[in-house]
Amino acid sequence: MNTRSMRIFAVLVAVSMLFAACTTPTATATQAPVVVPTATTAPVVPTATTAPVATTAPVATATTAPAAAAIDCKGAASGDAITLVYQWTGAEEQSFNTVLKPFEDACGIKVNGQSTRDAAVLDTMVKSTPPDVLFWPDFSPLKLYADKLQPLDSVGADKSNYAPYWITMGTVGGKWLAIPAKADPKSLIWYSPTQFAALGYTVPTTFADLQTLVDKMVADGHVPWSMGFNNGGAADGWTGSDFIQDMLLASQGPDFVNGIIAGTTPYNDPAVAAAYQIYQKWASDPKYTVGGANGTVNTKFLDALYKGFANPPEALMVKQSGFAGGEIVKQFPNLKYGTDYDFFQFPGVKGLQGGADFMMAFSNKPAAMALVAYVTSATGGQNWAKASFGLSPNMSSKGNYTDPQTIKIADMLANTTGFTFDMGDALGAPFNDAEWKGIVSIVQGADITSTLAGVATAQKGSIK
Repeated sequence: MNTRSMRIFAVLVAVSMLFAACTTPTATATQAPVVVPTATTAPVVPTATTAPVATTAPVATATTAPAAAAIDCKGAASGDAITLVYQWTGAEEQSFNTVLKPFEDACGIKVNGQSTRDAAVLDTMVKSTPPDVLFWPDFSPLKLYADKLQPLDSVGADKSNYAPYWITMGTVGGKWLAIPAKADPKSLIWYSPTQFAALGYTVPTTFADLQTLVDKMVADGHVPWSMGFNNGGAADGWTGSDFIQDMLLASQGPDFVNGIIAGTTPYNDPAVAAAYQIYQKWASDPKYTVGGANGTVNTKFLDALYKGFANPPEALMVKQSGFAGGEIVKQFPNLKYGTDYDFFQFPGVKGLQGGADFMMAFSNKPAAMALVAYVTSATGGQNWAKASFGLSPNMSSKGNYTDPQTIKIADMLANTTGFTFDMGDALGAPFNDAEWKGIVSIVQGADITSTLAGVATAQKGSIK
């Protein structure tokens, strides 16, 4: 090598060493210990927190999304730390960490996460040292800690990536305090396209069409529904609550359901009673559901799901949330999505119902603001979808899902005109307990009018 070449080589080496020295080290998230729920923890039922499970169907090709923008660190310094509290564990927590990794890598912020399902543990924390950011699957923090929460538009949240009804849902006293980071639509009915085609049935598009189809199936000698209230213990009626809420969304619309949640519409309203009259027949008559009332009350909810896809099937339809697809393929691994099992949106619903995990901020320090900004940004929505961590209400998530079932539910969520939170989750005790027990009683033959009057009294107790 001649002298001129040696000089050029030396310069290049020096430049490369300079760039290497300036590179910011990548931060690694610290996994905090999981808090074990105490004896006060309520029984866990499937909610919006259930993550979709990969299916055996071919992976659909997602629409190419625009390139992600740079992550805004809001002035946080590399090495700054934030605390998060959420209920996710296991695979869900791993997926959440996948969502956070680009944020951590970009900003160098150390994320200390803690998982608990115990509201008492959260309350103790808030009264001593609140987490910087909270993800919680119901509205209780908005009722209990509204004076401690930061308005999201003051800590970097971008509302332009969300439909207006999401903003309204998280607004208390004129302050925007919560935004759903993850949503689980429940307005789904599962069925076998192969069975429908063989019997000459088509997917209904209105609630009236659904009622006509159900009666046609009965007239043809087929059982339309498979239902189950058992959650591993005593019957609790939660699947019936989801079913009735979808019936109300189809017959009355989201304003009516939100009126029940707000307390402006009593639960014993005549429209609620009318929905129960239809549901009582569907859930208790053995011509309409597998095993009649006894089958509905005593069958485990997963067993009820399986009955619709056994060989031969015991029923033709099952009303269940998005997690059902993963459970079907686990039980029947040879079934193929789109052919042997599929779902359609509950016919006629004016807006979807479901659960959600809401993000709230107790801190306005730069690192907390950076996280809020990231989750609500277009980049955050895209990364949430790519991590396959359920559905993000962030509109920028669309086009970034890969699982075909998730893509279909995401399209439903993107195209809906509204979203109503699960009534039981929104109101909490004593309403949810009274509603579930009332549903079980009505399926077993109790008087609808007097039972709903008792639930309406509990509704008032939850709103106080």
